[in-house]
Amino acid sequence: MTVEVLCLRPRADFERVEALPPPALEVVYRAPGDADVPALMKRAKALVIPAVGPKLPPSLFEESSVVLVQVTGAGMDRLDAATLQRLGIPAANVPGGSNSAVAEYVMTCASVLLRRLCWADNEIRRGNYVAFRARMLADNLAGLDGLLVGVVGLGTIGMAVAEAFHKVGCRICYFDPAPRDPAGAAALQAKSLPLEELLKNADVITLHVPLLPETQGLIGDRELASMKAGAVLIQASRGGIVDEAALARFLQSGSIAGAAIDVYSAEPPAADHPLLALEGEAARRVLFTPHIAGVTRQSAALLYRAAWRNVHRVTVENQPPLNRVY
Repeated sequence: MTVEVLCLRPRADFERVEALPPPALEVVYRAPGDADVPALMKRAKALVIPAVGPKLPPSLFEESSVVLVQVTGAGMDRLDAATLQRLGIPAANVPGGSNSAVAEYVMTCASVLLRRLCWADNEIRRGNYVAFRARMLADNLAGLDGLLVGVVGLGTIGMAVAEAFHKVGCRICYFDPAPRDPAGAAALQAKSLPLEELLKNADVITLHVPLLPETQGLIGDRELASMKAGAVLIQASRGGIVDEAALARFLQSGSIAGAAIDVYSAEPPAADHPLLALEGEAARRVLFTPHIAGVTRQSAALLYRAAWRNVHRVTVENQPPLNRVY
């Protein structure tokens, strides 16, 4: 006996990392906008979706037969919690599956920005090898060792990022009213600070909070003005946490040494996005990536396998879901 599952991401995603579903799951793969998705929802026992993408309409779940919505990542932004709770449909994610990938991304971006590696690449291509090398030496650029890293949001991913920086000799501070692992933070000698104090003192500021009403626009004009001169900002949380127009202004002024942007308030960003409109040295201070901080072959395999195991657990084994969020 097999159980029908509707999956709104391509089969190829699972094939390329050798993480196909177990035989007991009969999976139908569709894109969110396919015409037969509503009909499939009325007979499928589970819905599997990627964490990144447009919000799913609440009407999709009315009169559906699904007993589990499984996200193949951590983010739950695409789902309407109130609708799922009203209908009694549990929704689960895979927390922590991208920890190593995100930590690697953040550390790499911090180093690239602080040492101006992409900027140097651009200058050499323009024939400015000698002048830019002299400028880099004169500016006495820092590596990571001994710097103060401020982690905003010390959850599962934030903790992994803090641990990675700690291993290379960084000091850690964090802002989180309810850290997930206070003992783990203490083991790193991480210091809890109010957000404003963290911004004033940290050399690297990295964001790892979910998009909630209280975190929308968390980093705006006032917060950016508080940042230490020469500090860099890594935005690999969710679009909407940072006021992007304000960030563009501070990068243009040169008061912020650099920023890495992996997530955007609208994805993909529009051609007239204020950060994309930066020119000259301000443009050299920004590193753009397309929402891939947590995406590696290894992390994808881990996430997908965990997601399928949970679907199997609920629909075949009749067990309650692991990592239920709603």
